[in-house]
Amino acid sequence: MTSSPVARPDEVRRHNRTTLLRLLHVGGPSTRATLATQLGLNRSTIKTLVDGLAEAGVVEEKVPRPGRGAGRPSLLVLPQPHAAVVLAVDLQVEHVAIALVGLGGQILGRNSWNLRGRMGQPDEVITHVIESTAILAGDLDVTPVAAGVSVPGVVRRADGYVHEAPNLRWTDVALGDRLGGVLQIPILVGNDAEFGAVAEHLRGAARGASDVVYISADVGVGGGVIAEGSALRGGSGYVGEIGHMVIRPDGRPCYCGSSGCWETEVGEAALCRALGLAEDTPRGAILFELRELGRDPEAALTRLEEFAEWLTLGLINVVNLLGPQLVILGDLLTVLPEAVLRHVGAEVRRRSLVSRAVGGTRIVSSALGADGKLLGAAEVAFEVVLDSV
Repeated sequence: MTSSPVARPDEVRRHNRTTLLRLLHVGGPSTRATLATQLGLNRSTIKTLVDGLAEAGVVEEKVPRPGRGAGRPSLLVLPQPHAAVVLAVDLQVEHVAIALVGLGGQILGRNSWNLRGRMGQPDEVITHVIESTAILAGDLDVTPVAAGVSVPGVVRRADGYVHEAPNLRWTDVALGDRLGGVLQIPILVGNDAEFGAVAEHLRGAARGASDVVYISADVGVGGGVIAEGSALRGGSGYVGEIGHMVIRPDGRPCYCGSSGCWETEVGEAALCRALGLAEDTPRGAILFELRELGRDPEAALTRLEEFAEWLTLGLINVVNLLGPQLVILGDLLTVLPEAVLRHVGAEVRRRSLVSRAVGGTRIVSSALGADGKLLGAAEVAFEVVLDSV
């Protein structure tokens, strides 16, 4: 009979240090007493850990703002944003956003640009990301130590190889290797919906939920899954292409080679058709129309009736397959009129066997808005950073 290996004291200290830092990074300022309770450690161990992090400039302790309570307030331990900075890149069909994000999730600076013509080609995007990062880092006087890149496509997580991003017209792009070769930092490339799910789980509407599905509906439709508190990534990172569930076999052709995929019924073009707009209507006009429609619940339910039914059918399939506590609608779906969102949620709960079994899956809009995937990219980058800060 062999005994389990015993962790060395330095390994235990490193584990405790990383766990404490992650609590501060995600949860924000906290007292030593609260940290001790959350980590299950005694106060002397917490003191040693906090003192060590403070000496290294990773955290600082401050007196909180004066309150009404009697007695001396406990010091708050705060992560220092500049102690570790990562690059976050959100590559979308029509534009790119980058940000430098500090420890604790604070966006220190950002830049964005539209993709038109040649600007959307891989070489142009990669060059612009590298140049913009250098300028932003120089302006802020920081150096990113890792990067997360969100891509609307099928990505191999091991090396950031983009097999296909159809709406970008990208095929077989070694994005991770090409960015890493120039920036000389770890590059984590992943599907945009997965990153949206990560962000909502850590910092948005899904905080505290262990089983979540995030639906990204833009030009295309994708899904990110949090299962038992962790991102579901599949064997090689290929997971979440729920936009290509076939829900209408006699429906419109999809670029994937099939017909009647979910995204042909609930993507941007489908939403334009439902609103009576041309399929190439600018995004701003679509958002304006949805917000105006939200002022009249009855009109919203009538005009978006068919769209809502296809959205409902897809969500029923998702809920029956994955059994989430919570479904979060992102991107264009966040602007759906409240009456439509309530109707879809009620129908999913009524018609989904699994939703009824788990007590009623909630369906809500993203809490992070346009920054969701950018923050998700940052969080994925921080996964490889926190144990070395």
